[in-house]
Amino acid sequence: MEKTRTLGKAIGPGLLFAGAAIGASHLVQSTRAGADFGLALIAVVIAANLVKYPAFSFGPRYSAATGMSLLEGYRRQGRWALVLYGAVALLSVFTVQSAVTFVTAGLAIALLDVRWDPLLLSIGIMALCLGLLRLGSYRWLDLIVKVAVVLLTVGTVFAALMVIPRIDWGQAPWPSKALLSNDANFFFVAALIGWMPTAIDISVWHSLWTLAKRRDTGHKPTVSESLIDFNIGYLGTAILGLCFVLLGAGVAYGRGIVLPAGAASFSAAVIGLYTEALGAWARPVFGFAAFLVMFSTTLTVVDGVPRSISAFIDRWQSSEVEGEPVGTSAGRTYWISAVVVAVGATVILYQFLANLKDLVDLATTISLVTAPPLAWLGHRAIFGPDLCEEDRPSSFMMRASALAIGIQAALSLYYLYVRFL
Repeated sequence: MEKTRTLGKAIGPGLLFAGAAIGASHLVQSTRAGADFGLALIAVVIAANLVKYPAFSFGPRYSAATGMSLLEGYRRQGRWALVLYGAVALLSVFTVQSAVTFVTAGLAIALLDVRWDPLLLSIGIMALCLGLLRLGSYRWLDLIVKVAVVLLTVGTVFAALMVIPRIDWGQAPWPSKALLSNDANFFFVAALIGWMPTAIDISVWHSLWTLAKRRDTGHKPTVSESLIDFNIGYLGTAILGLCFVLLGAGVAYGRGIVLPAGAASFSAAVIGLYTEALGAWARPVFGFAAFLVMFSTTLTVVDGVPRSISAFIDRWQSSEVEGEPVGTSAGRTYWISAVVVAVGATVILYQFLANLKDLVDLATTISLVTAPPLAWLGHRAIFGPDLCEEDRPSSFMMRASALAIGIQAALSLYYLYVRFL
């Protein structure tokens, strides 16, 4: 009983991870994968989740083992590691914020069937997120994401099961040479992988959320407890990624249905997948669930970006001390960073108002290219001297991590070669 209670206190950061992951990557990219290519990209979705697993697991493992954030693990490798992280993270923070907020705004417009300005609504959503975090900090974040993830998981799994009889299982489950030889299709596959299940940057956020949970509950989670929490969230994101591919394949593939580019129209089409699969009653129920999850994704990004920036600046100035507040939402740097990122995201949104797909593709592709150096930094931190032998991953995981970094680097280089040469 005592073990169950202590595990319950550790549960939370993994669901925040799921809340951040189950967003544009699933509702937009996975749905497009199924609608445009049927089952051909199922293997890509599974492989992306497997390849990125080591890097994502290192965030909570490092914090649970050391009581410090993964950014401290970077700092201990040298200032150059912080410079590399900062440069890489800077490439993605504005596009990530703008993409998830735009999808959330589109869902709100489609669900309410109103003609609101998507840019003004996006600004309002970011302001609301900042207000909630100001009032409740981590506790609001934790509660909203738990409710949202559970609702959408149940609804999406049920809807996917309902469309399974409609799927042509004679379709090839592996990407064909024709699919990958087409540059436009390859660029989409690369973008799909970039955020499947999400960007590697979130391993840093996850380590910070682990410390925030520890500070709020007073419970110091063990490595085992943190990994159980992480695995629950990670498995959920992987399953939902596959479910959205099935929804797209079962309802739209081969039927001449083209998912539109606009935020509101695309969101309406996604909600329509639930309606097509389950009936008219599903539109408000699962439309609201989808909006709630995207709102929770926006909320986690609004919190995660300034939290990591604040922690980054602290680490640049000095080393971290176990138990000290890290990247706290009460700090001045946190709020200044949050406002700057919101303004930058608004500028990007203005440039992509007519095309949600292009914005999401841009954000996800940047994440694809920046993933290898971030995964490499995490690998060096977790197998460095900070962790005792019993808290380090197994030798199998060490080899799996090295292989995953190599695969991601090769894919990123090939993408750059195809795109620019």
